[in-house]
Amino acid sequence: MDFEFGVEDEAFRSEAREWFHAHPPQRGDPRAWERELGAGGWVGIGWGAGGFGNRTASLTQQVVWGEEYARAGGPTRLGHIGENLLAPTLLAHGTEEQRRRFLPPIARGEELWCQGYSEPGAGSDLAGVRTRAVRDGDRYLISGQKIWTSLALDADWCFVLARTEEGSVRHRGLSFLLVPMDQPGRIEVRPIRQMSGTSEFNEVFFDGAVAHARDLVGAEGDGWRVAMGLLALERGVSTLVQQVGFAVELEDVIRTAVRNGAFRDPVLAERLVRQWAELRVMRWNALRTLGRTDDPGAPSVAKLLWGGWHRRLGELAMAVRGAAATSGPGPWDGAYELDDQQRMFLFSRADTIYGGSDEIQRNIIAERVLGLPREAKEESR
Repeated sequence: MDFEFGVEDEAFRSEAREWFHAHPPQRGDPRAWERELGAGGWVGIGWGAGGFGNRTASLTQQVVWGEEYARAGGPTRLGHIGENLLAPTLLAHGTEEQRRRFLPPIARGEELWCQGYSEPGAGSDLAGVRTRAVRDGDRYLISGQKIWTSLALDADWCFVLARTEEGSVRHRGLSFLLVPMDQPGRIEVRPIRQMSGTSEFNEVFFDGAVAHARDLVGAEGDGWRVAMGLLALERGVSTLVQQVGFAVELEDVIRTAVRNGAFRDPVLAERLVRQWAELRVMRWNALRTLGRTDDPGAPSVAKLLWGGWHRRLGELAMAVRGAAATSGPGPWDGAYELDDQQRMFLFSRADTIYGGSDEIQRNIIAERVLGLPREAKEESR
């Protein structure tokens, strides 16, 4: 039996559908769409009542909103990092001044954020951060490099994990800083072109970039605790919402298989059924753990499940199309053009890497859930 939403949840669903009917999703100008959502009060509905310009919604209503957003064909959000990662972090660890400064512009869809965590040579090992921030009066001067920084080209701000204690190693001596991106000569963003032809990820170079001391979240040297709290927010309601988009993609692959007759191949038919069944299991698992904070392995299990599932879906989409999968959607004119399924196949190759690689997730489960010996790590860098 599937999860049943309550009467208030369904009323919230009707409200969301009515709003989408009056405000069809916009794809041409992502910033304008963020402002449209903000004007409707739909940004930050999970923050609670705080006078930040957002609606308030229960946990299940947040799921409802995400499902309706996906069903309405809403585009990928530019503001999701600020809304779903930074804002809850400020609510948990920030000062009242920081909340009043940063949450209203996020709720209005006016300020966009990116996340300065991963670095070259460290990969998913967040404790390997080398970017440094040196205190200079009432500010910090930041130098170093971040990589795989999603949406950095569009971001107005970046929350950066940097080393503020000279000689510190691993998780000690890190601080969590809010950094304005508009600093010519001090911050440079270089897009990373992927094989899908897109460049959502970027390299970011800091050369004496300025962050004000008032924009330090938590105490100096407390960055590891703040960063770990933020990472837990990357899984949860968003996982259920993501699965709605997965279902739409799977339905498209099934339609292709029916249209070209590939479903008659018993091997492909079995793979299609398996993808459908695994998606249902992922949904039930996400609903089972929704709102729980007592299961240290749940986020890692969820990441392992959806990362592998989506990569297999991309492979299945190409297998269903056969040789036709190698041709573009239009006549060749020298442009790098792909259709939705081809983009999904190429981009999904990264699903088991970004957001914490499969290897890192398995280490977390082994160490924190199964109690196996911790992996030996180099203590000096």
